[in-house]
Amino acid sequence: MEAGLAGGRLSRSDGPRTPPKTTPTMEELLRRLQETLDVLSPLELRNFRAILKKVDEEPRVSPLQLELEGGSTSGLARLVAKHYNPLTAPRVVVKVLRQLPRTDLLPRWQSDPAAHGAVIPRKILKRSYDCVDGDLDRYDLSGRRKAFLMCMRKNRPGADQDVMLMKQWLGQCQFEYTLCIDPDRMELLEKLASFRDGLNEIKDEISCCLVTLMSHGEKGFIKIKDDDRVSLEDIFEMFNNKNCPALHEKPKIFIIQACRGERRDSGVETDDEPMDSDNVSEMKRLPTFSDYFIIYPTQADHVALRHPRTGSVMIEAMTEVFQQYGNKWHLFDFFTKVNNRVVHTEFYLREEPVKVSLVMESTLTRSVYF
Repeated sequence: MEAGLAGGRLSRSDGPRTPPKTTPTMEELLRRLQETLDVLSPLELRNFRAILKKVDEEPRVSPLQLELEGGSTSGLARLVAKHYNPLTAPRVVVKVLRQLPRTDLLPRWQSDPAAHGAVIPRKILKRSYDCVDGDLDRYDLSGRRKAFLMCMRKNRPGADQDVMLMKQWLGQCQFEYTLCIDPDRMELLEKLASFRDGLNEIKDEISCCLVTLMSHGEKGFIKIKDDDRVSLEDIFEMFNNKNCPALHEKPKIFIIQACRGERRDSGVETDDEPMDSDNVSEMKRLPTFSDYFIIYPTQADHVALRHPRTGSVMIEAMTEVFQQYGNKWHLFDFFTKVNNRVVHTEFYLREEPVKVSLVMESTLTRSVYF
């Protein structure tokens, strides 16, 4: 159970060139381009160039142009500004930013700059992956992101709010989602199997999978219609490397909003003081279970908390942290921040204090950034 809480194009010429005269419109475009590119990480800049070559806006920037002129942020800004006219360039930038994805930078390009002024700061806090060493340390999420969202609403006041918040969060993180509301046991398993089979059918297109299950629960199980139980291990197994080859070396994320037992933690008062392996085969092998990330709303054997008006504590904290910080952090760091908020918030159940702490289980091999 859960506990309820009260373009224009310029030709390239050989030899020395003098900088082209710029109109005020061109100067404004160059400034906005430079400000946008300045806040991108090195990895994002590489991806920006790669996407720019393929963007569906004629004439496309050629790989040779990018190599010769777009090596620096200033060179890339000048290249985009001169390759496209001032009306086309913003549209191109929007398309690239959506695929990057850096949707937090879109308002600058989707509104009238004269009305809003400079909204992209020259100095900005680095996203945590600026410190990641190389592309191999980060999952490639440039493909499709698919999610499964299940919620049981019976005897769970606030469940509709949870669904609304999760749909909003999934959209912000660019997930296509399948919705499953109030299923019975057979319906849930069939829809999960269909969802999994759908991933296998688009194996080369998929980059990430996320499954959210919101229900009453107990240790190792979620409860659905007629008090039927479904084993979480059975659900996790459906998406392992044997049963879901489409997700080989791709992140499989599970958000479980359900109790894990009946125990309640009332908290404690504080005084606020501060193996060797041999390469026996040339064939690549993977563990049966790898690249998983599972988040629980409470520790084993304990209740989870849900407010009848604002919804589940973990879901609400997730959306608040994302609204405040966006996709700045790796998934594990994001949920650490969510946990910090949950742990340091006071909750009461029938006038008795109750504390919760999220639990993360991970077999991820790289960082996950949405």
